Amino acid sequence: QLQLVESGGGLVQPGGSLRLSCVVSGFALDSTTIGWFRQAPGKEHEGISCIGAEANYVDSVKDRFTISRDDAHNTVYLQMNALIPEDTAVYYCAAAPLGTTKIPIQRAFSTDEYPYWGQGTQVTVSS
Repeated sequence: QLQLVESGGGLVQPGGSLRLSCVVSGFALDSTTIGWFRQAPGKEHEGISCIGAEANYVDSVKDRFTISRDDAHNTVYLQMNALIPEDTAVYYCAAAPLGTTKIPIQRAFSTDEYPYWGQGTQVTVSS
């Protein structure tokens, strides 16, 4: 059974950094695409980054966030730098179906492409 468990969230001051982790069990990372999403209060889920055969980012986090993965430990990371209050949200990692290592960019940040989700981790950026 596929499971995803996020960790690493917390309270950070503007300009600070956090590293989120997503441990995947149930199938190998190199057989899927993992996406990071976030949901701010009262808003829809927003896809922000994904990694499969390649890594992609939305403009709002490009140059501040870096996605990476450690296949040996089945873990995907999201390094978040230069955090701003607008980054405050619950952050989720999600997995695409087995064998989906590349999603066209037009759909790469759609929740419809990711049937498996973790429980989320809260990130709060505030002084």
